[in-house]
Formats: sequence, C-alpha cells, structure tokens
Amino acid sequence: MVKQERAVRTRRTVLEAAAHVIGARGYQGATIAKIIQRAGVTKGAVYFHFRSKDALARAVIEEQTDPFVPPVSDSRLQDAIDFSHQVALALRSDPMLQAGTRIAVETTFTEEPLVPYQAWTDIMTAIFTDAQSNGELLPAVAPDRAAEFFVAAYLGVQLYSHAASNRADLPERVTALWRHTLPGLASPGALSRLDPQGRSRKVAA
Repeated sequence: MVKQERAVRTRRTVLEAAAHVIGARGYQGATIAKIIQRAGVTKGAVYFHFRSKDALARAVIEEQTDPFVPPVSDSRLQDAIDFSHQVALALRSDPMLQAGTRIAVETTFTEEPLVPYQAWTDIMTAIFTDAQSNGELLPAVAPDRAAEFFVAAYLGVQLYSHAASNRADLPERVTALWRHTLPGLASPGALSRLDPQGRSRKVAA
C-alpha cells in the first residue's frame, strides 16, 4: 500500500513537472531531462510511468479537464457561460491547462496531433443537449455542432488573448464571444435572462 501511494505521488509529481515545463518552453522545447530536473526524480521513475514525452503529453491532455465540473442550475446555457469563465480564469494560472493548449497548438500540423478538444467538446455537448431539452436553444441548433463551434472559437479567443495580454483580458474576451454567439444559439425567452459576463465573475467581484 505504501509503495502504491508513493507511485501515485511520483506519477503526479512528474505530470505536474511536465505541465510546467511544457507550459513554459512549449511541447517541442520541453525535454525529458528538463522534466526530470523539475520533478526531482530519477529517469527510471519517469519512464516507469510514462514511456515517452508523447505519453506524458497525452496524460496532460487527459487530466486537464478533471478539476473542472460544470455548474448545474435551471439554465443550462448560463451554466455553459459560467463554466467557460471558470476555465478562462484558470487558464491564467493553471499549468496543466496552459500545457494542454501549447501541446494542441504545436502538434496540430504533425502526423499525429495531440488534441484536447474532444474532452471539452463532450462537456459542452452535454450542457447544450440539456439546454435543448429545456427549450433554451433555437430549434435549428444541433448541440454537438454548436459545442464543436464554441470550443473552436474559444480556443482562438484564448490564443489571441495570450498573444495580446498574456491572458489578462481573457474573461472580457470570453464575455464578448458569448455576446456574439448567444443570439444564434438561445431562444428569445432564454436570451433575455442570460448574462454573458457569467454569474461567478459577479460573485467574485
């Protein structure tokens, strides 16, 4: 049991170190040597858990969504808005999220791109499907297509924000994204009750 607990801690240490190094240096610039140095473990410990840098990157992508649980309220569209702002705030400081973004961007044009988009798209599809059941979506909106579009747009917005302000203005840009997107998603009755700025941001303020 002690060995198992130690192995779990070591794996987590390596994973977090990989996220920090990839987030700072990029996927191409991150080396196993730098990750080992950051983690403070042996080379054998790293390769015991991850057979390659590729395997490490895939683990980062798989785990980056784990801490984020979408809220659930009477308005699932508002939940989607609030969730997107939660992620936007985390992107400014969460190494796992930042690393996932760099991995996605830097491997897009390789033979085997490592993409985190599907996990986020699945989350948004589930929320939009609930919103459709609640009558919050326009009749022509397909939840899966809407989710795919939003995740793609969100990726672009956060990359633009990263280049423009190191993501300092990301919440404002996400608000603007929703203001432009919601009229094409929300039914008239739902639209009038939605806050693109997000409820969580107002509470924090």
